[in-house]
Amino acid sequence: MSASAVFILDVKGKPLISRNYKGDVAMSEIDHFMPLLMQREEEGALTPLLSHGRVHFLWIKYSNLYLVATTLKNANASLVYSFLYKIVEVFSEYFKELEEESIRDNFVIVYELLDELMDFGFPQTTDSKILQEYITQQGNKLETGKSRVPPTVTNAVSWRSEGIKYKKNEVFIDVIESVNLLVNANGSVLLSEIVGSIKLKVFLSGMPELRLGLNDRVLFELTGRSKNKSVELEDVKFHQCVRLSRFDNDRTISFIPPDGDFELMSYRLSTQVKPLIWIESVIEKFSHSRVEIMVKAKGQFKKQSVANGVEISVPVPSDADSPRFKTSVGSAKYVPEKNTVIWSIKSFPGGKEYLMRAHFGLPSVEKEEVEGRPPIGVKFEIPYFTVSGIQVRYMKIIEKSGYQALPWVRYITQSGDYQLRTS
Repeated sequence: MSASAVFILDVKGKPLISRNYKGDVAMSEIDHFMPLLMQREEEGALTPLLSHGRVHFLWIKYSNLYLVATTLKNANASLVYSFLYKIVEVFSEYFKELEEESIRDNFVIVYELLDELMDFGFPQTTDSKILQEYITQQGNKLETGKSRVPPTVTNAVSWRSEGIKYKKNEVFIDVIESVNLLVNANGSVLLSEIVGSIKLKVFLSGMPELRLGLNDRVLFELTGRSKNKSVELEDVKFHQCVRLSRFDNDRTISFIPPDGDFELMSYRLSTQVKPLIWIESVIEKFSHSRVEIMVKAKGQFKKQSVANGVEISVPVPSDADSPRFKTSVGSAKYVPEKNTVIWSIKSFPGGKEYLMRAHFGLPSVEKEEVEGRPPIGVKFEIPYFTVSGIQVRYMKIIEKSGYQALPWVRYITQSGDYQLRTS
């Protein structure tokens, strides 16, 4: 079961707009939501699900709005929360910014969207590209003779319209991996994982069938191939266009894609990653007047690869002043509001090692001891490289007209939550 009604409330808990889908929960029940939320907040026991009698409130906060779904039954909570976030996504597509003012200015469109997004408590058409075909900001311009519902909505493939045509048929595939890493002060890796996504930009005519082949370890085991260059993917999530039954049977990723940009799949690998950019830091204090910080950065990835837009954030004491820097490459600047020095390196080749020295005046060294030291953060992007070794082996494009299409593949590794603690 899903939601009985959906409410959008302002920051004080006053309903701006609501839609009753099933009629089994009194609309006045929403009056209990805000007092309940404030009571739980005061008790320090706030949860994303609040209950009043037999009625359950599933809620999220976005900007200065609360989006609340009510239900009497034992609803599928993850479905309801996904739907509430989908409302935020669709409204943001329509109104640029989702806030109280944009809801007040667009009551008619909001009602129309709430009608199309859900029916009798179950999500229906939630793709903003499809919704924009028949719910427009100029709703009064629609001709009465035309049917308002495009065939896409009643189609088996609700995410792609028919009759799409391109002069040049192409597919751009981006394999993007973010490295999350936490290293302690002794140099031991405490946390290490890769979060990946495969994003597509599709410019294809008609209703093409696409098949994507990866070096997936389970597939290699099924087909009896060598597992040496394969990757074991975990927590795989697919776009709704992927035929899951086909994937479960023979690990084939087969789909009819939406037009334009979309994320085909995401995955995770909790594997021991060698830190791609290794940081060592030494902090020296001279009497009570100044502090000197030396930071050494080393690229621990292949020599033929280059990390772009490297930013190393080094924390400094909050009472530091009079900064002076010396770098072997790049530039350093002091950001006093964040108590950090940001060392920027435009291009960092693999195997290279660079140094940065920073001198600060320091009125009181004792204060710094009380504060403790936040970790050093690193941002970077390495093109044409994946940490996991994932590869797109093939992309087959089949369309009844038989046209030739070009698939283009690009690999990118970037920093996620990448931190190294200092001693």
